[in-house]
Amino acid sequence: MSKIAVFLAQGFEEIEALTVVDICRRAGLETDMVSIMGEKEVTGSHEISVKADVLLEEADFESLDMLVLPGGMPGTKNLEACEPLMQKLDVFYKTGKCISAICAAPSVFGHRGYLEGRNACSYPGFESQLTGAKVSENQVEVSGHVTTSRGMGTAIPFALAIVERFCGKEKADELAKTIIYG
Repeated sequence: MSKIAVFLAQGFEEIEALTVVDICRRAGLETDMVSIMGEKEVTGSHEISVKADVLLEEADFESLDMLVLPGGMPGTKNLEACEPLMQKLDVFYKTGKCISAICAAPSVFGHRGYLEGRNACSYPGFESQLTGAKVSENQVEVSGHVTTSRGMGTAIPFALAIVERFCGKEKADELAKTIIYG
């Protein structure tokens, strides 16, 4: 079974993070919420506190198949400022393992050079941060092992794209139907 980690930093966008966790778990994907804050309770950008499953220092990166960065402010900046997480992202990117980001978080990928020559999208106003990308206004862009999405309103198609990657289109379509999406 594939395993995914969704990273939580103070000020994360709650819907983006929790939609991915919920939909991936419904699909049977092992999905952990990982706090980079040194404590399991993390407060999102709209003052909703969430209890992570594990702390960053406890995460078993060898067992992970995908790293997911939700957006939100200052959550995105806090994720990018976490050097241990950025080092793990670099390893995933360089070895072709899957990485995904939504809303403002694709800017992290742009800053690190992951989007060069790739199709990518982000929250409006962050396009200039997608260095080297072919920027689109699509809800979701899957470009090789890198997936990006635009924001809270695209959280469901973003999560379904992750499900499709690991479980196939049929499972993603079936799940979309059960949650009355589309």
